[in-house]
Amino acid sequence: MAPAAALEPGQPGLQDSGAREGAGILESRLTGLGRVEFARDVWGRTASLTRGASDFSDVFSPSAVDELISRRGLRTPFLRVAKDGATLPSSSFTAPAGVGATVADQLDDTALWRAFADGATLVLQALHRTWEPVAELVSGLSTELGHPVQANAYVTPPQNRGFDAHYDVHDVFVLQIEGAKRWVIHEPVLPDPLRDQPWTDHRAAVADRAAHGTPRLDTMLRPGDVLYLPRGWLHSAQAQGEVSIHLTLGVHAWTRYALAEHLTRAALAALGDDPSMRRSLPLAEQASNGPDEPGGPNGTDAVLDLVRERLLAAVAEADPAPLFHRASRSQARPAPLGPVAQLAALSGLATTSPVRLRKALEPRLEGTRLFTRVGYLDFPASDLVPVARLLDGRVHTAGDLGLALAGRLLRAGVLVPADR
Repeated sequence: MAPAAALEPGQPGLQDSGAREGAGILESRLTGLGRVEFARDVWGRTASLTRGASDFSDVFSPSAVDELISRRGLRTPFLRVAKDGATLPSSSFTAPAGVGATVADQLDDTALWRAFADGATLVLQALHRTWEPVAELVSGLSTELGHPVQANAYVTPPQNRGFDAHYDVHDVFVLQIEGAKRWVIHEPVLPDPLRDQPWTDHRAAVADRAAHGTPRLDTMLRPGDVLYLPRGWLHSAQAQGEVSIHLTLGVHAWTRYALAEHLTRAALAALGDDPSMRRSLPLAEQASNGPDEPGGPNGTDAVLDLVRERLLAAVAEADPAPLFHRASRSQARPAPLGPVAQLAALSGLATTSPVRLRKALEPRLEGTRLFTRVGYLDFPASDLVPVARLLDGRVHTAGDLGLALAGRLLRAGVLVPADR
């Protein structure tokens, strides 16, 4: 594939916008590609640039930056500050906020203004927790992809950069919101890095590739453009003649390695129930050539062979699904829940009340137990049919489910009024 500067619409790596009406977030707002096409041609394979993917003014804006920093009372670590490749200490931009708000790690808007005017990049972290439009986009994309997603915003003054060339251990969608930013992309020095394999472990190779390698992409992002980078792809970015704001949606992809981890844990749990596997190993080797010698029937070699055999059998029989789904549920939060509105819905519950499952719960019904991100609930057999019906995500009436069941699920934070 040629560098981005040589690409024209229709060539691999550069996409036109123009998604079909009613398409998912991936197609309608990010890539112009359906999920099947994106999975086949792009996902985890190559960098991809989509010009004019969407108008993101409904998601984030310069005024959102100002409001979050000056009026929302944010605390660290919801913001980082970086300049010339280094992260500034949080003490340089935090302070107490006066009577009734003396917590010392709140953002100091005056200190942040001075750092920004001096060329520092402001990194608003975990925006899926602090800005509702971003939260909705992230939640929908996570559901569509089947992988956890988080969001940061990078606000860079003109002609400045926040970070040196590096790679991330998660895939990213870069959404240019305001201004223009030049991105230089190189292929990985470590393809598909795991979460415990950060770029700092390969600092010299990263620096060498960035300094001497031929860029795969060298391009300017402008408002509405979207850049997708698989994890491990090297990148650096510099703002141009005006303030640049971009959102990074980080996709923390589940990997085969993660599945192997859960499979191994399930196998080890099964071995813990095997009395023969809980036996002690032989004592230190004896001088005689007895049964406890390494090659004897009770020796370390024989025990190792036995353990290996039992472990392989346990792996073959193990079901990692419960552990895997439990881990998946822990990676994100359910949709917001307002206690006042929820109590009003519970107090006014009637047979005609429209209700639905709370979004982003990751529900899983196993036998008579419903697992969700807010805990689990056990049900009598008589409730299993309406509970299963509820999992379709559609709007139901409390009467359809049964008032007692609907009330229980509202109280547990699993069910919400259908207008939320």
